[in-house]
Amino acid sequence: MSEDEVAVTGLGLVTAAGVGVRATWDGLLSGRSRAAPDPLLAGLPVGFSCRSDFDVGAALGRRAAARLDRFSAMAVAAAREAVADAGLDTTAWDPLRVAVVIGASTACMEHYDREFAWIADGRPERVSPMAIMRSIPNMAAGEVGLDLGARGPNLAVSTACASGASAVGVARDLVRAGSCDIAVAGGSESLRAPSTAVGFHQMRALSVRGHDPEGASRPFDTDRDGFVLGEGAGLLVLERPAHARARGARPRALLRGYGASCDAHHTVAPHPDGRGAADALRVALADAGMTPGDIDHVNAHGTATRINDLTEFRALARVFRDPPPVTAPKGVLGHSAGGAGGIEAACCVLTLQHQLIPPTANLDNPDPAIPLDVVRKAPRRARLTTAVSNSFGFGGQNAVLVFSTS
Repeated sequence: MSEDEVAVTGLGLVTAAGVGVRATWDGLLSGRSRAAPDPLLAGLPVGFSCRSDFDVGAALGRRAAARLDRFSAMAVAAAREAVADAGLDTTAWDPLRVAVVIGASTACMEHYDREFAWIADGRPERVSPMAIMRSIPNMAAGEVGLDLGARGPNLAVSTACASGASAVGVARDLVRAGSCDIAVAGGSESLRAPSTAVGFHQMRALSVRGHDPEGASRPFDTDRDGFVLGEGAGLLVLERPAHARARGARPRALLRGYGASCDAHHTVAPHPDGRGAADALRVALADAGMTPGDIDHVNAHGTATRINDLTEFRALARVFRDPPPVTAPKGVLGHSAGGAGGIEAACCVLTLQHQLIPPTANLDNPDPAIPLDVVRKAPRRARLTTAVSNSFGFGGQNAVLVFSTS
């Protein structure tokens, strides 16, 4: 390992497929969507989601359940798993050399919905004194730092749906610059909230396949009609190679490159020719010292909205003469916005580690306008040494991560 590279030594996941890395990986390999009717959204125009069975009280205790918002609690659980997976002893590390960088977009609107309902009902005295502190986007990073005793740089990143990937990139830069030896980084978010569901529905961004929730999230499929609300957290432990070697850690993968760009085109719509996303891909490859021909796999943003999937294809076509095999985890997990980039970065690492590309759920009729080799129906064995993970967000935000086998 070069000292310009950064080692990925641990992973932690909470997703709609289950709590933990193993449950999420098995869920992805199944190729079955986790979308189902959601009691929290009952009676709304879109009443289903990809929700996690994560129980805050069971996982973290009753006091944590009373204090933490859901997105912060998921981040704490994922961080604990990632640190344990990395074989780190939090009582032995230098806490000033441990950074936490976590991305979130809306964080968790369900809490705001519940508190604001008291105001609308004329009972403002019922609003919790923790209402603001529980829900501001930096609280996931703050609570993880508190839980782990990590006293180094503690940052929140918010670049809409690219937040988790952006956070991993920022953390990589901190490690590279020598600002820390270890960084716990990724994203956490819960989009399951009435206001979020109605807002995205009004934008016509959500699938309205209420008669068939499990078939609703259809990345790159001709019949796709929008994304499915999701939730989850995905965190990676990043380390300086010398630090990992000194303690005998064996990396799961190397984070070789990071690229970010802005379309500077529209509030929510990506540039139709994919130029902004292509810019981020090129920057990430240059940062990794790689060419498009070096990449074996693409973990797609793949939201299953008409415009996103087509634009992502155009971005890939601008960079790759012949794009490598693609998978889209949101077919199984739904879209967790700020959490998605961290979750999918972890999925990208697992794909390299297992040399196995998960299928894309519900890809029954591939869109002929998107001639990509999207893996479908069953996992595909492949010889993989490098992979990229794409994340794109409102405001034209783009973040691309490049990983390789260690």
